[in-house]
Parts: sequence; C-alpha cells; structure tokens
Amino acid sequence: MLTSVDTDLIRVLADPLRLHIVTLLAEETLCTTHLVEETGARQTNLSNHLKVLREAGVVETEPCGRYTYYRLRPDVIARLAGRFADLAESARHAADNKRACP
Repeated sequence: MLTSVDTDLIRVLADPLRLHIVTLLAEETLCTTHLVEETGARQTNLSNHLKVLREAGVVETEPCGRYTYYRLRPDVIARLAGRFADLAESARHAADNKRACP
C-alpha cells in the first residue's frame, strides 16, 4: 500500500525536469553547472527543482569549493520501486478476485 510519503514522492518525481535530473544523477554525481548543461534549464529554475528533490530526500549534496555536487539517494528510489512491486504482486493475485455486484 502506498503511504502519503510515497504519494508525495511520486508527485515530486512526476515533474519532467526533476525526473530528468534524477535520471542523470543515477549515472553520476553532478554539480549544478553540469546539470544546467545537460538539461538546458536556467540555473535558477534548476536550483528550485534541486531544492524540491533535496527536501524530498531524493538527492543529497556535497559541497566542493564554490560548487555543490548532487548525488541520488538510491535507497529512496528502491523503496518506492518496492512499493510498486508490491502493488504489481497484489494485482496479479487480485485478477481472480471479482466482487459480485449487488
């Protein structure tokens, strides 16, 4: 069963730019400059999206001089994926369950 935390996380990841950022961070740790280059988004817009991802616990930061690097937290993604796997398993078993109409 999905919790309210899960649905909040789904909302965070539903934004196309944030999902693109997460996809990029799944491949490597990147700084804001790299993410601007890769996404084509404006730096202020990108920073706002990174803030949302950080507050949701999806990414963590690592200061490095005047740059900030962003890293994906795989445990958060794995937990959400596990919830979806549980839903899929329930659906497999529920296919044979049909409630009769009154």
